[in-house]
Amino acid sequence: MNSYVLSFREIDKTKLMVVGGKGLNLGELSRIEGIRVPEGFCVTTGAYKSTISHNKEYNALVDQLSTLRVDDRKRIGEISGKIRGFIEEIGIAGNIEEEIIRYLLKFGEEYAYAVRSSATAEDLPLASFAGQQDTYLNIKGRDAILKHIRKCWASLFTDRAVIYRMQNGFDHRKVFLSVVIQRMLFPRASGIMFTADPVISNRKVISIDASLGLGEALVSGLVNADIYKVRDGRICNKTISTKKLAVYALKEGGTEEREIEPEQQNIQTLTDEQILRLEGMGRKIEAFFGFPQDIEWCLYEDTFYVVQSRPITTLYPVPDLNDGQNHIYTSIGHQQMMTDAIKPLGISFFQLLSDEVPLRKAGGRLFFDLTHDLASPIGREIILRTWGKADPLMHNAILNLMKRKAFVKSLPRGKRYIRMGTEGLSWALPIQAIKIYRKNDVTLIQNLISHNEASVRDLQQRIANVSGDELFAFIVEDHKQLKEIMYNPRGMGAIIVGVLAANWINKKMEKWLGEKNVADTLSQSVANNVTSEMGLALLDVSDVVRQYPAVIDYFHHASDETFFVDLSKLEGGNAVSESLQSFLEKYGMRCSGEIDITRPRWSEQPTALIPMILSNIKNFQPNARGVKFDHGRLEAEQKEQDLLSRLEQLPGGQQKAQKTKKVISVLRNFIGYREYPKYAFIQRYYIYKQALLKEAVKLVQKGVIREKEDIYYLSFEELREVARTNRLDYSVITKRKEEYEVYEKLTPPRVMTSEGEVISGEYNTGNIPQGALPGIPVSTGIIEGRARVVLKMADAIIEDGDILVTTFTDPSWTPLFVSVKGLVTEVGGLMTHGAVIAREYGLPAVVSVENATKLIKDGQRIRVNGTEGYVEKL
Repeated sequence: MNSYVLSFREIDKTKLMVVGGKGLNLGELSRIEGIRVPEGFCVTTGAYKSTISHNKEYNALVDQLSTLRVDDRKRIGEISGKIRGFIEEIGIAGNIEEEIIRYLLKFGEEYAYAVRSSATAEDLPLASFAGQQDTYLNIKGRDAILKHIRKCWASLFTDRAVIYRMQNGFDHRKVFLSVVIQRMLFPRASGIMFTADPVISNRKVISIDASLGLGEALVSGLVNADIYKVRDGRICNKTISTKKLAVYALKEGGTEEREIEPEQQNIQTLTDEQILRLEGMGRKIEAFFGFPQDIEWCLYEDTFYVVQSRPITTLYPVPDLNDGQNHIYTSIGHQQMMTDAIKPLGISFFQLLSDEVPLRKAGGRLFFDLTHDLASPIGREIILRTWGKADPLMHNAILNLMKRKAFVKSLPRGKRYIRMGTEGLSWALPIQAIKIYRKNDVTLIQNLISHNEASVRDLQQRIANVSGDELFAFIVEDHKQLKEIMYNPRGMGAIIVGVLAANWINKKMEKWLGEKNVADTLSQSVANNVTSEMGLALLDVSDVVRQYPAVIDYFHHASDETFFVDLSKLEGGNAVSESLQSFLEKYGMRCSGEIDITRPRWSEQPTALIPMILSNIKNFQPNARGVKFDHGRLEAEQKEQDLLSRLEQLPGGQQKAQKTKKVISVLRNFIGYREYPKYAFIQRYYIYKQALLKEAVKLVQKGVIREKEDIYYLSFEELREVARTNRLDYSVITKRKEEYEVYEKLTPPRVMTSEGEVISGEYNTGNIPQGALPGIPVSTGIIEGRARVVLKMADAIIEDGDILVTTFTDPSWTPLFVSVKGLVTEVGGLMTHGAVIAREYGLPAVVSVENATKLIKDGQRIRVNGTEGYVEKL
């Protein structure tokens, strides 16, 4: 068998690197019984490599291209254009040309052909390069076909293909091109069939787009297509579009656009019988490939032909439960303010913390299975009352789903997990909270904190003396202590009392005085908020750093590996080290995405703090910590006096003022503790992690793993078994690293069903200005300023007056809050960390603004209305 040309029938799944994704899929499709594929052949990547790869001029140009960045658009265009021009003019070697012509004669030189590009990185389950290279239709004659083969090769270097490879981390030299030569049919109708609805992601619904003539008009957007939705042999929806144009083949080659006769423009393209026939073909193809497919089809003489099939790569994975029943999953990440992908060890640690709760994995994230709770009328009531506190859009999505009576009836019954004693506390106040409110003793919080600190010191001493399997058993057992601290009834009661105090104040002050969200101002500079204290503590570190120019200069090129050693050699380095080490001793276990135990902590990666320290130096005068805290405290005190004096003027004012004064005291005593339980569990996570990394070093020394961070790609129990046996199939690590890279690029849905359908929530936008972006008001006030769109904390360069716009914030982002004037996030609710700290720092904030980081441009001037809950682009 030659290495330059293969017919579809000669292609099997081992030939990906020879014929590319499109060619491979056509070869596989040709093997499915009952599926018709127009015959043809592939000019292999071997032909491309033989013709192109060893050419000096080509290699010099690719060398230049490889040095460019994505934003160097002009230079990309210039060099890519030169490469295309060179390839289109290159001569094809005689032996390769002979092979192509031999196959062409075999299939019929007199016929017209489609000449399509097929890249080795195209149409793969985890990365689709669909549409990045070119397709040419109705090409006749050997000279024209040879010319268009070269044009397809050249299309590997269109600007869009080059940029797409750069964005997805593909090496230009490692993506090769095969060319598909496929017999042209001249169909009455063509279209695309998705075996999972591409809009709502439901795997049970097939979506078919159909138009007259060749599919090129539909793909290129020239015409509107009919859209048919089909489920289980039943057409559930039809949209018949007006079709004014169609693309048809010319006898002499090429294509042309033709107007459709007026009386034909609104006729259904396919009959109902044909639609159902297509559905059957789609399910057969999907079953063959084992993954939802995007299928190109055409109808010729009442026979359907498939001209391409590729995996749909935009679908979010569904938890692998497969019990045949309907389920409803809600995102844990949206509640924990961390929607990034989590590595396997991180996922299994979170499951250890919630071992009695039905958590499901999908796409590198965790989802809560709410099925049994939502199947129960009581469960539905509790969830719809409480679930919106963390993320109102999730609440609205669940509400939308509950309107589907047939779906709700189909949910299986079982044990409920959300009960009034836990999530229901916010509206069913337990006896413990009543006692705390009545006593109003802030020493309760200090005692809780002291108890945890003693427990952490004890843990550090005890864990130092265990290793091997004993260490794993120790960590499992210590999780009981961690849960006791996190779910301590007095601690939870204190948090509930603080939240209820804020709710009472907001409700009563709006009713009595007509003023909204006054608890936001009253919550500034409260005691015992470990997260807001962290942001202020970094101001003290910044004050030490600002005194030493040599240290500031070093910070611009600092290395984590030698950070403190390097500092010790600089003037002022020891003073900076001492200050920073003191900060890290208390807060070094924190980092962005800290619920994932595998994330590098500040103690492991101190350079992560540098952007925030430099921003503090630039934006603040020395001794800013005390000034900022005192300013917030005075503002809160003045607001309290203002409210009390105004209340006293009302009927029954003395009683109202007296009650309000008590509730304000309760608020300021207890609202800060809201942040502590997470701090406590992150403290323990870091101790566990350091112990496990010691075990990982032993596994590296024994040759079981290659680097200590490999353990992050194993679950807790898998790692325990590897440590016990010193055996591991390393391909597991390799595979999971590849999967994690894919998961990082996915956006998890707030709510989805077991059919893969993504359920959306929405806001009532009737009361906001036209064009404004709606969200949830979580910290009162209105601010205008420059939007600083930050996706990674390491990229945060903050100027005075900036408004932070980001996907989510967890406690590690708090030091940035010190420097900004307002906050906008895509995820969050009234009591999530970002909202709590924004209120304490007096920052106007709006959260749950969908797609904020895409709709708001970095540097754009915006207005944040934290009182009414919207963002305006100015």
